[in-house]
Amino acid sequence: MSKELKGRVLGVGGVFFRSPDPARLAGWYKDTLGLEIENWGATHGTSFSPDAMPANSFTVWSTFASDTEYFGDRRQSFMINLVVDDLDAALANVRAAGGDVIPDKEEHDFGRFGWIVDPDGNRVELWEPPEK
Repeated sequence: MSKELKGRVLGVGGVFFRSPDPARLAGWYKDTLGLEIENWGATHGTSFSPDAMPANSFTVWSTFASDTEYFGDRRQSFMINLVVDDLDAALANVRAAGGDVIPDKEEHDFGRFGWIVDPDGNRVELWEPPEK
């Protein structure tokens, strides 16, 4: 682009989604994956500080074809990717909580990936960035 665009996006400011029982789902993420959940009145959530992220991590925004199988169930129109400090431990935590862990894992130069399905049926990607 030859002309710099004004009003451009600088990053992801939040991820918001519906749940039939938001408090229960927030509690599951707290107990299973260690999110520090706060009660914000009608909602429950957490904020992530950029300086808490591993040095080799980053945030991705990407579009996928409507028929992608990457998200699992075709009715799921989005997938959240959560950065974890230890993929194997995070998957073990989900298993120990009776959660659904997708058996496939992937390893790339840019990190290790695993997938879970949360209690609401959302497929979630877990990413352990490389130590490099």
